[in-house]
Amino acid sequence: MKSLEKIFINGGTPLRGQVEIAGAKNAVLALLAGTILTRDCCRIDNIPFISDVTVMLNILRELGADVRRINKHCVEINTRHFNSGEVPYELTKHCRASYYLLGALFGRFGHARVAMPGGCDFGVRPIDQHIRGFEALGAAVSFEQNAIISMQSNQPQGTSIYLDIVSVGATINIMLAAVRARGVTVLENAAKEPHVVDLANFLNSCGADIRGAGTDVIKIHGVKELHGCEYATIPDQIEAGTYMAAIAASGGQALVTQVIPKHMECISAKLIECGVQVKEFDDSILVAANEPLRRCNIKTMPHPGFPTDMQPQFGALLTRAEGTSVLNEGIFDNRFRYMDQLVRMGAKVTVDGKIAVVEGVQELHGAQVKAYDLRAGAAMIIAGLSAHGETEVENIEFIDRGYEDIVGKLAAMGADIRRKIVKTDAEMRNVA
Repeated sequence: MKSLEKIFINGGTPLRGQVEIAGAKNAVLALLAGTILTRDCCRIDNIPFISDVTVMLNILRELGADVRRINKHCVEINTRHFNSGEVPYELTKHCRASYYLLGALFGRFGHARVAMPGGCDFGVRPIDQHIRGFEALGAAVSFEQNAIISMQSNQPQGTSIYLDIVSVGATINIMLAAVRARGVTVLENAAKEPHVVDLANFLNSCGADIRGAGTDVIKIHGVKELHGCEYATIPDQIEAGTYMAAIAASGGQALVTQVIPKHMECISAKLIECGVQVKEFDDSILVAANEPLRRCNIKTMPHPGFPTDMQPQFGALLTRAEGTSVLNEGIFDNRFRYMDQLVRMGAKVTVDGKIAVVEGVQELHGAQVKAYDLRAGAAMIIAGLSAHGETEVENIEFIDRGYEDIVGKLAAMGADIRRKIVKTDAEMRNVA
């Protein structure tokens, strides 16, 4: 067995200073897939240096793209000689957003063959809305063994598509598939998240004609060709919200920079409800927790509602709030798996399906905990920052999928936190 890398946190230190937010993970993965449609060179700036981005860039390279890093946060991608509409499972298994390759490859070649992706596991996350959209555009879709989806069409044709449920992934995938289709595609009940708007802005910068992104009706006028462009990804709403929650949970005061405050309103509102002071500036937010945290209730909803990707972080925060809070998970099944890890730290939690009741406690204590997924891993770190004693977080590869140097950023604000490689029991026996 390989040695394990873990994060160790000695809690109890209020976070101070400032933290700079990276580019949005959920936006940039869609943008990277979108470069396939251009047959040209795109330069994308403000790219977060995280493992999901590395995986997606490696997939593009394997499929024939010329990928060149200009610097840590800027990449140049030329897909002129892209040579494949087929993506095997070995490439997709570590990144769920690789399903955007279905829409991009179909939009460019009129066919695609992509293995179902991996990523975080928190319940059933079907892509039936994606498939219905592709079929409406004229794709003949088949499912093969080993969870491979194959699509074929002579010429994608614009049409009217209504999503039965609001789905960010389906909205993005259908946009990618329709941008070069013949005619006009009208997508109703579309997702309105900031990263949906960012993809539309990127594609329009490449010559697409997409209107209405950010509303529930998006109109896509198909174009014959797209060209390259230079583009900067929006700041990461969820990374910013995670640090805001961490500052509040630690009882600290710090400035969160390089953000779009408008994108943060649903998160800021809940922090204010918890008694946290939140002050907005042009591109930064000051968070100050000068009083004991108060209870609040949260229901996750599509944008502009409270994001499901912030629910675990607030679950950790509310373990220390005075009173009883109720979390209602309105998007995904099985997203409360992390709660049993908080109980190990002394939290009082009751989970019933998609409802979690959190009774605030005076103190959490450090413990050995696991990250079950990306945002649950962030929740473990937030809990560790506010706990008494040392918290040891395992499965930190999940955290690396979406947070650029989270240990370094927290340490710069005064947290006693470090990464460390720990030998397995088998390795220790071999040494002995």
